[in-house]
Formats: sequence, structure tokens, C-alpha cells
Amino acid sequence: MKRNPFEKFLGKEDHLHRQVIQYLTIQYPGVLFHHSPMEGKRSRFEQFKMKWLGAKSGFPDIFIFAANSYYNGMAIELKVKPNKPTENQNAWLAALFNRRYQSVVCYCFDDAKNVIDNYFKQQT
Repeated sequence: MKRNPFEKFLGKEDHLHRQVIQYLTIQYPGVLFHHSPMEGKRSRFEQFKMKWLGAKSGFPDIFIFAANSYYNGMAIELKVKPNKPTENQNAWLAALFNRRYQSVVCYCFDDAKNVIDNYFKQQT
């Protein structure tokens, strides 16, 4: 199979995002989730358009719309070390946690997989 020439522009965090999305899709096929495509460099027009349309800086990378016994849903921010969440990302995670959403930062696929599996083990 021929590789896409754009793959060379993908970074470690992009690959982590893809792994987690694929895991959710395969392991939990009925679960409604969204990957927020906020990361990446954008042209000045795209930056303007995103703000104009109301995009919120810092929104978590993956949002799972499924309640369990304790939470209304789950918000996951994915990072590759040594990167850390921004102030806006931490603010979103805190605000969502205060509204009964499990809010986590994961630094590798195994962390994300464990957090997701543990979340779904606590189903109502």
C-alpha cells in the first residue's frame, strides 16, 4: 500500500491521537465520541475563521458522550512528554470536572487505554 505523502508532516502527538481514536472505534463501537481538531498550525484566515465561528481554545482533544456510574462523560487531553497542558486546557478540564465529567491528561497510548477501560468498567 502506497504511503500518503502528507504522513511525513504528522508528529508524535498526531500518532497518539490516531491510536486512541482507533482504539475507541474498535473496542467501543457504539460509543459516541468526538475528536476536536483544534491542534495544528493555521493560516491567519483560518485562525480568524475559527475564532469567528466560536471555537474555544483549550477544548480537550477527545470528548466521550457516555455516562458511567460517577460521571456524565469523559474529556481526554493527549500530550507527548515533555509537553504539558496549557492554561486554557487545564481550565477546560477543571470546568468539565466541576460539571461531573472525568477529565484527564494522558501522555501515552497505554495511559489512555487504561483510563478509557476503567471508565467503561464503571458503567451504570
